[in-house]
Amino acid sequence: MMRLLSLMAIALVSGCAGLGGAEYISPAAHECANWYRAIDEQIDAGAVRDAQDTRVAGFPYLRTSRLLSSFRGEAAASERVLHALVDRMQALDLEARRHEIANLAPERLAAPPGASAAQAGTVALRRTQDCGRLLQEIDLAVPERRALLLERATVPDDYSTMSRIVGLYALTKVPFSQGVRRYQDEVRAAFARELAPPPGGWVVRFAPPPPPEADRAVVAAVLARAAEGPLGIPEPSRHELYALLAAYAPSFEIEVTGDHDRFGELRLLRGAATPVVDAASAAVYANLAWTRYRDRVLLQLVYTIWFAERPSDGGLDILAGKLDGVTWRVTLDPEGEPLLYDAMHPCGCYHMFFPTPRAEPIPAPDGEVEWALVPQRLPAIAPGERPLLRIAARTHYVERVSVVKGADSLARYALRPYDELRSLGDLSGGRRSLFGPDGLIAGTGRAERFLFWPMGIASAGAMRQWGRHATAFVGRRHFDDADLIERRFKLAIPERVR
Repeated sequence: MMRLLSLMAIALVSGCAGLGGAEYISPAAHECANWYRAIDEQIDAGAVRDAQDTRVAGFPYLRTSRLLSSFRGEAAASERVLHALVDRMQALDLEARRHEIANLAPERLAAPPGASAAQAGTVALRRTQDCGRLLQEIDLAVPERRALLLERATVPDDYSTMSRIVGLYALTKVPFSQGVRRYQDEVRAAFARELAPPPGGWVVRFAPPPPPEADRAVVAAVLARAAEGPLGIPEPSRHELYALLAAYAPSFEIEVTGDHDRFGELRLLRGAATPVVDAASAAVYANLAWTRYRDRVLLQLVYTIWFAERPSDGGLDILAGKLDGVTWRVTLDPEGEPLLYDAMHPCGCYHMFFPTPRAEPIPAPDGEVEWALVPQRLPAIAPGERPLLRIAARTHYVERVSVVKGADSLARYALRPYDELRSLGDLSGGRRSLFGPDGLIAGTGRAERFLFWPMGIASAGAMRQWGRHATAFVGRRHFDDADLIERRFKLAIPERVR
């Protein structure tokens, strides 16, 4: 079956087998180069390209992230780091292709007579994995290819310089900066107000699933073991990951005035471009992230809830639209103690920080208006405690964060992997991603995009995929910048022992 698919790929694609200037001489490498051309052609033709991580031009078996791109300097100086970095980049590509292949229409993956679409997908993914290993081995043996790989392993920012030029950014950013300052003042005032139930509504609290028993010493051991690789990136096992996510998951206190304030599981309906929210199944989608701080890589746990919409306020509401949500992130020290929390909406909007006593804000540079909005400081979070987020009705703004302990609610939500959203089953038996090849969720655009485009963010206000969150209108900032925390906070953590 694998041989048949290889021959199919060679037949589909003609011409040079070189990728990014490389000429592969061996027949096996030549076939692999053609395989990648063929599968990429089908992925693009089927519009199922996954946008979470960035493809490396000329190296079709690699993708990178902002975190991994930050290791390019170390990789250039260390053979051990280089190989570890390329291994992780290949793993990112393989994971993305797993979703892309699953989302392809069956007719786009040829299979021998009698083989199912699932079998064809499995063979295609295995072929991709084997070819990636072969091409990696060849490329890393050539100094020029190694240098080119590191040069190209970058992630472009999610701002359009052309839009800023056409939109006279140097001038239009002045009124935008004033608007940002007004918004920040409103947020601080909202956090200072006394909380009360919304008019005509009520408040419902949701707690995470009960976590497995694990004290901070156990967590510290897990993180230390997971960070032993050349890059020092803590990556817990699947079993350890669920325990960590459950242990640090927040509770949510939701103001409810209608169905638009009930969060839940995302589902795809036949013929509908935009997913719906099944509030009967309260779900929080969780994923791992990392940030660099001096000589350490710190683990971050990310939690996202989804609402069906942000309803209109009845007038000309440029912020209203389908789907809305809140993303909450905790940054852990190497011993498993929370250092800092931050939050945004899945559009990249409303980014704010909640530091503990071990995270001291660094003053903003002169003229910087979207540096780090800190509306509230939090106490040290003890084992068994968790943050409680108060979410406003309709706007779904975070209004307050408090700390609770134990079973603070009978209403529970389920933890689900965020990666599920990259390949969801629909009622027709097929699969597709929640996100388009541009990283946006179809049908979630807001009218604000017609006013905010001079700031350079594509479809400002639309919901978007992890890794695609620009979080500042003035300046350039991303939720997953590797140095986001280091530039804005002084953290009280020990130096790494080497």
